[in-house]
Amino acid sequence: MSNTRVMSHGVRLNVVSYGDPAAVPVVLVHGYPDNHAVWQDVAERLAERYFVIAYDVRGAGYSQVPQRRADYRMELLAADLAAVADAMVPGRSFHLAGHDWGSIQCWEAVTRGPLTERILSYTSLSGPCLDHVGFLLRRKAVSRSWQDKAAVLSQLASSWYVLFFHLPVLAPALWRAGLGEWWPRYLQKREQIPQPPLNPTQTGDGRHGVELYRANFLHKLFRPEPRYACCPVQLIVPAQDHYVGSQLFDDLERWVPELRRQEVDAGHWVLVSHPDLVAGWIAGFVAEMEGRAAGARGARRPLKGDSPKVKEGSPRVSPLA
Repeated sequence: MSNTRVMSHGVRLNVVSYGDPAAVPVVLVHGYPDNHAVWQDVAERLAERYFVIAYDVRGAGYSQVPQRRADYRMELLAADLAAVADAMVPGRSFHLAGHDWGSIQCWEAVTRGPLTERILSYTSLSGPCLDHVGFLLRRKAVSRSWQDKAAVLSQLASSWYVLFFHLPVLAPALWRAGLGEWWPRYLQKREQIPQPPLNPTQTGDGRHGVELYRANFLHKLFRPEPRYACCPVQLIVPAQDHYVGSQLFDDLERWVPELRRQEVDAGHWVLVSHPDLVAGWIAGFVAEMEGRAAGARGARRPLKGDSPKVKEGSPRVSPLA
């Protein structure tokens, strides 16, 4: 395990790597209100075979805190991922996984920008593309189906915290008032995680990370753009997720031509509660995509549209077992 500092648009990012730098790279991006340490158990398992890179997103962990809300916009978050990839695996392709807001921001890079030629696979945990959600909620809101309207209301109820985070002053003030110290107990009682990861920067992670919502959420939902994935996507859906409902992924096949969906009876922080399972799914997906790429290099150049598809419900392979 080693630490590196990477500069991106004036912000210094803290980057941690595990394993052999010559191995196939896998980049892990954390969500809110976490930092890179939330991936540690998964990263250590993946590092048995892969070169694993995790980093504190801007404003979290030991990365620098931007001064303006606009500095948390999605395009800058995607630029941070590109800066980390350029510094750690320059010119190389890599595999990507994101959780919660890490997943939300990774969709930006998976669907547009300079990394679309380098991202070989993407594993998404509990973090939909906000543009996809914008289109989905529009469709369900105007639908004649009461089931669709009920799904919208159910998700709005689950997403109460998003509206709360948009209130001025209050959310950051709560973190300053002691929410950071209480957070491990919340994870124990609400999320059934017996030993939450130790996080000395928890208060700052929660306080500053609120800007992710304020800088991006409403703009994306009310003005969504069509976004198509550049690579195969593996979706891990925790059935007991209290924040991100599975209905938010109902139309994902429209945007992702190659999709695998894995479901697990777990909560939102499945990467902490079930690290063996998550690491196995990521490792299996990476191995399959690497095998496909190796086969393609040794075969004829494929015709447009004849690339093999990742089928939903394929056997769950864990090379780490």
